[in-house]
Amino acid sequence: MTAIFKKELWAYFGNWSAWAIIAAFSVICALFLFFFDNESNILEIGFASLQSYFALVPWILMFIMPAISMRTLAEEQQNGTLNWLFSQPLKISEIVTGKFLAVWLIGALCLIPSLVYLYTIYTLGVPQGNLDFGATLGSYLGLLVLMGAFAAVGILASSLSSNQIMAYLLGLFLSFLLYFGIEQLASYKLLGGADYILQNLGFYRHFMGFTRGLLDSRDLFYFLFVILVCLSLAVYFVKKKK
Repeated sequence: MTAIFKKELWAYFGNWSAWAIIAAFSVICALFLFFFDNESNILEIGFASLQSYFALVPWILMFIMPAISMRTLAEEQQNGTLNWLFSQPLKISEIVTGKFLAVWLIGALCLIPSLVYLYTIYTLGVPQGNLDFGATLGSYLGLLVLMGAFAAVGILASSLSSNQIMAYLLGLFLSFLLYFGIEQLASYKLLGGADYILQNLGFYRHFMGFTRGLLDSRDLFYFLFVILVCLSLAVYFVKKKK
């Protein structure tokens, strides 16, 4: 697994794709948070908070994470190197897990530039330092587990297709459905009491718990369960190609 993890990191950072993704993510966030005239603009909100950042980032991750993960297994199939991996002394679960961890790490690195925003908000607060650190730390943890879920969904999509574009579109669709689609469907209140159950099947409700600074173990285990299920399915579909 470690060998696959290192191989994937070298593939991402060796051709500058990881740097380009991190830079693009940072620029998009900065534009929406400080320059564009929109409801996420921190300077126009009027109070020291990064909540607009934590509301914006999941939507960007919805596009970024499938882009990072689309090549993980689809490219191996496309280039015919998947059979070479099968011949190595590695379990398929180790191959999938190593690729997943590499994608998750690159996603996590995208959050590092946001520490500049955190320092800016801390400095601009009146009085200085007037920041809800509990909600902020909870939101960062929420982003990390949400990112892991998006990465696992992307890995699953990549295992289902030998075409990277199709893997990206499928990963994007599944991520959108799980984060926004289920929540939106539940908001129509068409199912009566079952709407609450439907809401809890989606990412949005569980992620919002973190943004309020409420570290509920149920939300954490939910995301870990989603990651485990998606990776298990990816292992199953890869085994079928063996």
